[in-house]
Amino acid sequence: MQVTGDQFTLAAALARNDLATFPDYPAEIRAPVGTTYGVSGFQIHFGADDVFTPGDAPDVLVAMNPAALTTNLRDLKRGGLLIVNSDEFKAANLRKAGYAANPLEDGSLSSWDVLAIDITKLTQAAVASTGLSSKEAARCKNFWTLGLMYWIYGRSLEPTVRWLEAKFAKRPELVAANVQALKAGHAYGETAEISHHRYDVPPAAVQPGKYRNISGNIATAWGLLAAGQLTGLPVVMGAYPITPASDVLHELSRHKALGVTTVQAEDEIAAICVAIGASYAGSLGVTVTSGPGMALKTEALGLAVSTELPLVVVNVQRGGPSTGLPTKTEQADLFQAVYGRNGEAPICVLAAATPADCFAMAIEAARIAVKYMTPVILLTDGYLANGAEPWRVPDVSKLAKIPVTQRTEVEGFHPFVRDPKTLARAWAVPGTPGLTHRIGGIEKDFKSGHISYSPENHELMSRTREAKILGIAEDIPEQGIEVGADHGKLLVLGWGSTYGAIREAVSRCRARGLDVSHAHLRNLHPFPRNLGALLGKFERVLVPEMNLGQLVRLIRSQYLLPAISYTKIQGKPFKVDEIESRIRQELEPGDRPSATNGSSAVHEEP
Repeated sequence: MQVTGDQFTLAAALARNDLATFPDYPAEIRAPVGTTYGVSGFQIHFGADDVFTPGDAPDVLVAMNPAALTTNLRDLKRGGLLIVNSDEFKAANLRKAGYAANPLEDGSLSSWDVLAIDITKLTQAAVASTGLSSKEAARCKNFWTLGLMYWIYGRSLEPTVRWLEAKFAKRPELVAANVQALKAGHAYGETAEISHHRYDVPPAAVQPGKYRNISGNIATAWGLLAAGQLTGLPVVMGAYPITPASDVLHELSRHKALGVTTVQAEDEIAAICVAIGASYAGSLGVTVTSGPGMALKTEALGLAVSTELPLVVVNVQRGGPSTGLPTKTEQADLFQAVYGRNGEAPICVLAAATPADCFAMAIEAARIAVKYMTPVILLTDGYLANGAEPWRVPDVSKLAKIPVTQRTEVEGFHPFVRDPKTLARAWAVPGTPGLTHRIGGIEKDFKSGHISYSPENHELMSRTREAKILGIAEDIPEQGIEVGADHGKLLVLGWGSTYGAIREAVSRCRARGLDVSHAHLRNLHPFPRNLGALLGKFERVLVPEMNLGQLVRLIRSQYLLPAISYTKIQGKPFKVDEIESRIRQELEPGDRPSATNGSSAVHEEP
């Protein structure tokens, strides 16, 4: 289903539609066939206008078996088109999905426009001439269905045909079978008298340029690649595979020609230590992981703080705690990023807002890391990592260079001599003549770099490291407004992947005449220097988060504002309707529409 979704996404992009996707798949590698927890789904929202989210309620749902139907039917619009593979609605599959009776026969689907097709049988007939076994032939049914969807939306088959030819170049019989299935599904649409189901989605108005679909993980990897070129430093990634972050490692491993070294370490601890060692040796050390891996990297993160070495740590957040929901999304690692180390160990924390934004934020993380000689944590999440959107490929010649200073001057050197403006310590690469030095996890003297147990020195070093991180606020943009005015009754303040849902909800509410604005944080520690003043211009501040209220607590503690917490922690992103409903509850107290999923969808803390 993920491959099918990717191919439809490509077709929509080539038709010049704006789009956003939401791949949703199980954590089990081989989940039992026909079970609800084995359902793999792919949602895409595309159109002629700007698209900021993968959509709340689909117009069309394709359910290939009863489990897929029961898992996703509640999201389908009333009156929407429901396409089902009727061959799969057998007693055993119905039982696995929890159905007491066949929903295709008991009238329970009367609220939708149902198109029940024996897709398996039609697929096997379409590919019979290829000589595939019955089992192999049945595997082509997703491409038969994709062909039908291409007919419904008027999309070309050719890009998918070319993809199949490349994918199965060594198995010509599989190319033939899947192409025949794809064309048969398209032909079914032409001949089955279902023309009333056709949709015409015109191209979106876009700025001229070169575009490609990009996921958050690929954008992150490319941002790290760009950072290496912009700094002139070799990029060394130490990483241990973990869902949903592994694709960053996979992508970087393809680019050795651009000065990238990737090391798949034996565990998370070794992975970050590889990156720290690389930074000590003068490279740009990076590591990527998810929440459980961050927990294992904690001690080494403290080492990077103590040694004051540049390091980029990408945390692609997922549902927790522990193994939690490995393939589902969450924003619950903010406290871990800001505070999750022993002792006073301040770190700069950034967050990307969209899949494409991961590119720019990876570059920014590297810029801050090398300028301030500090670890930087970049937070993305599973929704951003796997979701895709059109990305205008930048002119790399116009990307700002990132200056790097590695000390060579011998006179006056010690490991913690600092830049008076940034408080960054000197970056002396081992082997530089006359700059022999040692660094490590034991506290060092402020004036010499030697080991020190002086109480006064420890406080001075702790306060200096904190001042260095807080000083980054003077080197980042002031907080702006995404939608609306910079003052008013209500500000919706978000961070990370809530961006699209908040933006769309605020835009809808403003169209209703409501006094609401949207601001979105990319700098989470330190906050932008004007954030407190900006928040003070609004009567109320609403903070939607996919956790139990972490940013809202940071805002309350730092600015002493009674910010309103609005949270959802279900492994799924916010829907636009949920946030719109909550805004209207705040601004239209006499008109309280319920959220899409009812009160159980969110938690509101006074």
